[in-house]
Amino acid sequence: MDLVNHLTDRLLFAVPKKGRLYQQCLDLLQGADIKFNRSHRLDIALSTNLPIALVFLPAADIPRFVGEGRVSLGITGQDQVAESEMDVHELFELGFGNCKLQVQAPEGTVKDPRELIGKNVVTSFTNLTEKYFRALESEAANGAAVAGAPLKTRIKHVGGSVEAACALGVADGIVDLVESGETMRAAGLEAISTVFETGAVLIASKTPSHPELVQTIKARIEGVIAAQNYVLCNYNVPRARLEMATSITPGRRAATVSPLEDPEWVAVSSMVRKKNIASIMDQLKENGAEDILVFNISNCRV
Repeated sequence: MDLVNHLTDRLLFAVPKKGRLYQQCLDLLQGADIKFNRSHRLDIALSTNLPIALVFLPAADIPRFVGEGRVSLGITGQDQVAESEMDVHELFELGFGNCKLQVQAPEGTVKDPRELIGKNVVTSFTNLTEKYFRALESEAANGAAVAGAPLKTRIKHVGGSVEAACALGVADGIVDLVESGETMRAAGLEAISTVFETGAVLIASKTPSHPELVQTIKARIEGVIAAQNYVLCNYNVPRARLEMATSITPGRRAATVSPLEDPEWVAVSSMVRKKNIASIMDQLKENGAEDILVFNISNCRV
């Protein structure tokens, strides 16, 4: 009863309780300064510095909890959102947990996914798989498939260890998430086609309990992601070459340009993609920039 009372005035924020997204979600929460203490036996943790309660759920359940308004915010995979068919706001991609939902079959047995039409396909993503094979069957029938007609392909649901289905004789092919592909190769499977490309996403209820707090958390997480992806590049450049220089470092919105004591020179400060910084510095140097400095960004608001 005490826990229920504690939740009454808090924003409920669902995060994966385990799996491939778990640790990166914890790192993201830490970067957004959402502090909490989680008991080992509880799947609810109260923030110690914000009116938020974190609810740890299976990633597949989070879209439903958010879509039904049980929680206001959630982090899960885009694949889970699409599979659930729930009506939620996808606020933005988080830049981690990227993988592919792929059709896989025993190596050397299938070259085209249409060869699996009418056969057994095992998956944890029955809705996405059904849509995919329904489109294949319609294409194979030159669009003549009757709307609402039963699917020829037999799609079976399993909750885990999907990659073992072919070896056990349960399936002719599978549809499952693939990150590095090592697990699939170890099971003797190979990719035939991609159904869906996915990554972690921040989602929100269309009827959040604390709309203003949703916006605060959204801004904080955007800032963490920007800080991870960008660095601050400062340099001096001749005024005559400013247009060329700022075309190299346009910034997220615009570069900051400041005058120097020498009227022929200006100082430029701009956020640039971290992954591109080496080539950007080379280009700036080639175009007359000097004193090029790069600073990591620990956090920001964008």
